[in-house]
Amino acid sequence: MSDSADNVLVVVSKLKKYIKQKAELNTSGAVADTISEMIRVMCDKAIENAKNDGRKTVMERDFTSIAVN
Repeated sequence: MSDSADNVLVVVSKLKKYIKQKAELNTSGAVADTISEMIRVMCDKAIENAKNDGRKTVMERDFTSIAVN
C-alpha cells in the first residue's frame, strides 16, 4: 500500500465542526494527525483481534475490547 501511514484518516471539517458545536472551541491543525495515528493503532489492534479469531473480516467487536483513554 502507498503512504497510508501519512494520510489523515478523519474528515477534518467534521472533526472541527463537532468540537466547535460541542464546546465552542477551535481545533489545531495538528489534531487531525494525532487522531489519525490513534485510529491507526486501534485498527492495528482490531486487525490482530480478527486474525486471532481466524477471520478475514474486522468487525465491531474487534474494536470494543480496545481501551480508549
